[in-house]
Amino acid sequence: MAAISPSSSSSSSTPIMRYFTGLSLILSLTLCSLDKGFALAEGDSKERLLHQQYTHTVDLRSLLPATTCSPSTRGNKRMASLEVVHKHGPCSHLPQLKATAMNHTLILEQDQARVNSLNSRISKRLNGNEDLSQSEATTVPARWASSQNAGNYMVTVGLGTPKKQLSLVFDTGSDLTWTQCQPCSEFCYPQEEPIFDPSASSSYTNVSCNSTECVQLRTSTESDKCLGDTCPYSVTYGDSSYTTGYFATDKLTLTPNDVFVGFFFGCGQENVGFYDGSAGLLGLSLNKFSIVEQTAQKYSRFFSYCLPPTASSTGYLSFGAPSGASNAAVKYTRITNLSSSLELYCLDLVGINVNGQKLSIPASVFSSPGTIIDSGTVISRLPPTAYTALRDAFRAAMISYPLVPGPEKLLDTCYDLSGYPTVTYPKIEFVFGDGVTLELDATGIVYIFDGSNKQVCLAFAGNDNDIAIFGNTQQKNMEVLYDVAGGRVGFAPGGC
Repeated sequence: MAAISPSSSSSSSTPIMRYFTGLSLILSLTLCSLDKGFALAEGDSKERLLHQQYTHTVDLRSLLPATTCSPSTRGNKRMASLEVVHKHGPCSHLPQLKATAMNHTLILEQDQARVNSLNSRISKRLNGNEDLSQSEATTVPARWASSQNAGNYMVTVGLGTPKKQLSLVFDTGSDLTWTQCQPCSEFCYPQEEPIFDPSASSSYTNVSCNSTECVQLRTSTESDKCLGDTCPYSVTYGDSSYTTGYFATDKLTLTPNDVFVGFFFGCGQENVGFYDGSAGLLGLSLNKFSIVEQTAQKYSRFFSYCLPPTASSTGYLSFGAPSGASNAAVKYTRITNLSSSLELYCLDLVGINVNGQKLSIPASVFSSPGTIIDSGTVISRLPPTAYTALRDAFRAAMISYPLVPGPEKLLDTCYDLSGYPTVTYPKIEFVFGDGVTLELDATGIVYIFDGSNKQVCLAFAGNDNDIAIFGNTQQKNMEVLYDVAGGRVGFAPGGC
């Protein structure tokens, strides 16, 4: 074999040298490609994690109520706790309502009537309409009250001695608690429980016309002048339903350990426009005659509730402050000054996040007149600018699903999901002025209609004016705590 000279090895490569050089290049390219592959895989993983972090993937069946009741065993219940049920669900204590399928058209029509009433009530106050009578200006809940029929959720309380159990719709937007009373001298609508008979209660008393409480009631409602010594009350709601009767006191029983003698309420003799089968209403507003104020000495103006995730489960309405341990997960935001003049609970909402991204909405959109949190409004309402931004962002995230006309005019962003066992939709967060960010529960973002078509809609709507209303669909499955004395409202996830 011929020797290879140094000069020849440096000036030109032999076949074996070219082989190793090529092999080295191949290995380098392969390793480079593997590095890029690892980088892409890592990027995909991060993208998937981000996608999971900012979206909900749910089984559609989990959004529909079951045919049987599944009482909740969760929740940080307080000193006095009442079970909350959806009046049309299988957990309802009223058999007629339990057997009746939800009429979504009627529910949303009543919801719009309630919102129209709230809009009118707030606009007249903020516009400084001095043509309002004194009774209309101070509202309990009077002509500008909300629609009682729109409330979805009920609790059962005891009234009288001996106590009679009554199923009442509870409402943070209404002031006076009332129930239908015998002898129904004018008209009582059909209710499933026996109508309360004051003559059978040893603790019942009519409020005197000359009492301080009657004077306060007449100057804060549309109640008529006294006829004789009995104090009358009269409340007309936004959907033209109304209740009139006697202003009275009796013993209110929440639990065996939570009994209030001399509780002020309306004993209804003429009750028109109600047809939900409940016995009346439990008022939770900021007014003097609400249950919040009447029980203030014991509960220090603190109450909370959790609205169940579906109509086949239960929640609770509790009175009394939480313990320190159960308070750890609560995010509190302040009640704004607007609420004190309207006797409503208002919050400082300043922004909305969708899919982890802040929507381009000027904070001024929410600043006037503000945002009401309301247990009786079903679908949250937003000022037009804010709703358009939310709707567009939601639609962009749902581009892979077929957009269809909604079954109801109120809801304009709906999808036919009949071919999908699961659905993935973006998370939505409310941002408040004091830095609190609240993530809505997965059950509080969409409204699903019963039936095999599986139509799912974004559970928000635009309002005709600039008022925002934080409705009960968006409050589902979280504990909402009202620290009225402390001027704040709190939220804790997974409450029931």
